[in-house]
Amino acid sequence: MFEKLKGYRVEEQKVYFQYEGAGEEKEPCVEVISDSIINVFVDYTGLGHRSRAIEWEQTQEGDTKESIRSVKPESVSQNESGVTIKTKKVTVVVGDNFHVDFYDCKGMPLSLAHRGERKKNTALSASLLAFLAKEGHAAAGSIIGDYPIQEVRSLDDKDCIYGLGDKTGFLNKRHYAYEMWNTDNPNPQEDNFKVLYKSIPFMLVLKEKGAYGIFFDNHGKTYFDMGKEGEDYYVLGADEGNLDYYFIAGGNLKDVVADYTWLTGRAPMQQLWTLGFHQSRWGYETEEEIRGIAKGLREHNLPCDCIHFDIDYMDHYKVFTWNKENYEDGGKVISDFKDMGIKSVTIIDPGVKVEEGYYVYEEGVKNDYFVKTPEGEIYVNEVWPGDAVFPDFGNPEVRKWWGEKQKYLVDLGAAGVWNDMNEPASFRGPLPNDIVFTDEDMPAPHSQMHNVYGHNMAKATYEGWKELTGKRPFVITRACYGGSQKYTTGWTGDNHSIWSHLRMAIPQLCNMGLSGMSFVGTDVGGFGSDCTPELFARWLQVGCFSPFFRDHCAKGCRVQEPWQFGEEVLAISRKYINLRYELLPYLYDLMYECEMTGMPIMRPLVLEYGNDENVKNRNDEFMLGDRLLIAPVVEQGAREKLVYLPEGIWYDYWTGEKIEGSCSFIRKAPLDVCPIYVKAGAVIPKYPVRMHVGEDKDELLILEAYPGEGTYTHYQDNGEDFSYRKGSFNTYQIHNQDGKVEIKKQHEGYRDYGKVEVKTAVEAFK
Repeated sequence: MFEKLKGYRVEEQKVYFQYEGAGEEKEPCVEVISDSIINVFVDYTGLGHRSRAIEWEQTQEGDTKESIRSVKPESVSQNESGVTIKTKKVTVVVGDNFHVDFYDCKGMPLSLAHRGERKKNTALSASLLAFLAKEGHAAAGSIIGDYPIQEVRSLDDKDCIYGLGDKTGFLNKRHYAYEMWNTDNPNPQEDNFKVLYKSIPFMLVLKEKGAYGIFFDNHGKTYFDMGKEGEDYYVLGADEGNLDYYFIAGGNLKDVVADYTWLTGRAPMQQLWTLGFHQSRWGYETEEEIRGIAKGLREHNLPCDCIHFDIDYMDHYKVFTWNKENYEDGGKVISDFKDMGIKSVTIIDPGVKVEEGYYVYEEGVKNDYFVKTPEGEIYVNEVWPGDAVFPDFGNPEVRKWWGEKQKYLVDLGAAGVWNDMNEPASFRGPLPNDIVFTDEDMPAPHSQMHNVYGHNMAKATYEGWKELTGKRPFVITRACYGGSQKYTTGWTGDNHSIWSHLRMAIPQLCNMGLSGMSFVGTDVGGFGSDCTPELFARWLQVGCFSPFFRDHCAKGCRVQEPWQFGEEVLAISRKYINLRYELLPYLYDLMYECEMTGMPIMRPLVLEYGNDENVKNRNDEFMLGDRLLIAPVVEQGAREKLVYLPEGIWYDYWTGEKIEGSCSFIRKAPLDVCPIYVKAGAVIPKYPVRMHVGEDKDELLILEAYPGEGTYTHYQDNGEDFSYRKGSFNTYQIHNQDGKVEIKKQHEGYRDYGKVEVKTAVEAFK
């Protein structure tokens, strides 16, 4: 379509291009968003940008759409190579065939358009592949072809690829291919799964020098071939929509993550209690049973801040109802839990039961709030309550209605909402692509709204809870899209109690963090299948350091509350849940850092040590912030761990042993030991162990100081509402010199701690 470049024109921060073979209505555009962010756009639909991820009012406080859009190119010029657009940090060269090349400010290539031939997979014929698919072997191979919308870009030999949100497999995504199409597939997910519950079409590329990211902002079904088809290029494709991607230039991966989260929105602070331990199961079928869980937690001296109510609490699975037959008075059980220091979170699905007299259904029908067939009838499929209809969350009026419906849960005393089945999932086959939804102010087919359905549901829920409570809403989602971190936390969906899923948890959660979704976790112990005592103990050790720490499993599987596995595993569970509660102020600091900078809480080593070749494919270790390195045991039967430490001095958390980094070694790791290492000079803020976060939160802060020199910023607020955005918080600058700690308050807007106690960490081991 785009052949020889004929000319260009500049309008403010946008540069439009004219090509032979293309009409004037299809002028491709390169827009400068910031000095390091460039948008490449071809408006094939004629509708312009229709992004749900980039909502400018949700960017950093003080920024506005106008101030962001005021950035203009430093220069635009043309020569025989094409049109050159320069900013302070990146140079863009646009040539024939709308090939777009990106260079850093020194002229070094970051990402070039691929100009060579593509390699076609001809090992399997189309007819054979069709037969294999019919026989259930669709994963056997594929014929590589062109997509209606696509971008093909070059790869250098040492490029590593990260991100892509909620995907199976390993940390480095190079040589793999994925699809973005939110999918509920409860089968055990392995490396060859192309789709999962979430679609975050954002990739990060770490180069030998420098880094960059690409956010392919197309809501339809999109494809990411990360060098599987051809060793020296990758392919971004889409079935429909526009070519709309944001190139983010960076000196390192941290720069890219910071700019991506600036563009799509940063995860806001959650309430402090959400960082505590959560207990859940699908199958707490009666009030007596769920009360027994709360009692068991306290009798076994296990800290816990939240119990989750799965679908059994509802009246025949109807949303915004209560099962009074099995649960009696919902407000009473929730209130009694609150008296024990335990919050309640209730699940909500999007499917609304078709039933005359059911108020949610009748309100939705009356106000035309449900998605429709092309013929104009309300579309009906089946989910948990039977025949069900689906709210049209792309309609702002429907979102407002759904947000108001949250009052039912708020009035019961629930502390948060767990959005499930919102891909949307359905039992009588997937929703057809031509089902009619709303995209804000216009109709749109399911094919364009599918990937943002969970995003829009989360937005409705978040805004409803914020309006109703004034507190920071705790929303969990199974399905989402890029930018959903502004509204929701998440978990990785229906995993299984198998060792491969424990191993996968680390790269999966790390890539979610790189993709903007910082507050995430897996179902500890696994959701499906049957957990073993050893697997539960090791998984709990990973969960201890995951942002969202929840034990959850499925009905019909082995129950897996910590006391169900015997005294040894119970003691191990108590040890790591206690440690989690000690680390609450450190985790809270990291959550504050995430809102300020976009840096995730749980990080792959490569984010902190991008120049270290030994960490670029490191799948079994991770960082908690930039000071703690966690090296869990994730192999059945293993009682030792091969640990790699990056450069610098590190201290074994359990023994105080000093270790010079840039080395690998074997660490003894009996079942009760998860190897942990602390960076020299670190200060780790802690609380005393408590049964829930509300116990004497501001009475005592313990600062563990490690040998070496370092500075640290500690953050403190009320842990509940948004008053911190108006200055109601404290920050403390802490300087550590070999255990001698100086504390200076940088900002004062909240009450002081009752006491601050400094401990020289390594001295305790002598």
